[in-house]
Amino acid sequence: MTDSERAERYRVRMQRKKEVIDAAIARADRKQGLLLVLTGNGKGKSSSAFGMMARALGHGMRVGVAQFIKGRSDTGEEAFFRKQENVVWHVLGEGFTWDTQNLEHDTETARLGWEVVQTMLRDPSFDLIVLDELTYPLKFGWLDLQQVLGDLKSRPPMQHVVITGRGAPEALCDAADTVTEMTDIKHAFRAGIQAQSGIDL
Repeated sequence: MTDSERAERYRVRMQRKKEVIDAAIARADRKQGLLLVLTGNGKGKSSSAFGMMARALGHGMRVGVAQFIKGRSDTGEEAFFRKQENVVWHVLGEGFTWDTQNLEHDTETARLGWEVVQTMLRDPSFDLIVLDELTYPLKFGWLDLQQVLGDLKSRPPMQHVVITGRGAPEALCDAADTVTEMTDIKHAFRAGIQAQSGIDL
């Protein structure tokens, strides 16, 4: 095959691809607030959510963050985003479950945290809300799944919500508009490497 034949074949293939993509774009004719779920055992769920947060802030949107489970306030993302205008940040957890070791206390902490989230979900001034590690209180039964789904469904119509965490319940994934599962192939921690600032913290 000559270079010109290869170039023509490429042009035809890309033309067909463009037609398919243009048709898909034309079919997507409505706007709405999206519910996104980032789940799976792989690294990057919260990082992806904070990337969307940066994107939203770049568009002048107002963003709220509610972090469940995590009790620390020294992460790089919090240090950065708390300095930004249009950000409201809540740390609602008190540490990982193996640190707290108190079911009743963890349940009450999650319940009080969800009351904070309910206030945010009723506020149309929030364009995007990140519910970091919310899947754990759902998986452990600390929060009522149907209550959470109902609150998410009744939020303002153009409000976007991103939920992160492993083991997202099937009903949550069914309710979501976009679900991404991060796959764990290899992780430095299992090789004895500590969590690194700027990468993990």
